[in-house]
Amino acid sequence: MTAARPAGSGTAESGGGTPRRRAVGVLLGVALVALLADLLTKQLALSTLSGRGPVSLLGGTVYFTLTRNSGAAWSIGSGHTWVFPLITIGVIGWIAWMALRLRSLPWAISLGLVLGGALGNLTDRIFRAPGHFVGHVVDMVSLFDPYGQVWPVFNLADSALVCGVTLAVLLELTGRQRDGRRAADAEPDGTAEVADEAATGSEQRGRA
Repeated sequence: MTAARPAGSGTAESGGGTPRRRAVGVLLGVALVALLADLLTKQLALSTLSGRGPVSLLGGTVYFTLTRNSGAAWSIGSGHTWVFPLITIGVIGWIAWMALRLRSLPWAISLGLVLGGALGNLTDRIFRAPGHFVGHVVDMVSLFDPYGQVWPVFNLADSALVCGVTLAVLLELTGRQRDGRRAADAEPDGTAEVADEAATGSEQRGRA
């Protein structure tokens, strides 16, 4: 006979959050979709825009123009390309740390977008010319002018990063925490975090 589980014990739902496994799955799924979409659009840009001038859309609001960027936006840091893979690896480590208590679907989407965008550009840095870890990122979209003087030429990975960071800022401003609680519900003495860790341990023991 299995003993009845006390109400509200050992589950992520008791705190109003999403089970951690599901939240991490959403994070990884969003990251994978963003990464694959970025790789696909870059390949399309290389096959259709190479050797062509800028392609204007929407009356010059958007341009498709193929560029290879060794730096960040507006080619900032172009002489230190090797630094950007290290920064990206640090971002990936930060996301892994954030995922340890992840029980919020909005946070999972935000972190997934950031992870997918970071991996998209890291792939370019590692595998594209002129060499490993100093590769140039493929960019292809420009707003308002074809040469990135008004707005930097960007790619889908950059868009995913911007959207993910923007969503994270909004979640912080509205008090949504990555464990599924709101800031107003968090206990100031930190007992909520202790209870959360205890619930996680109880859930793991229950599966053992």
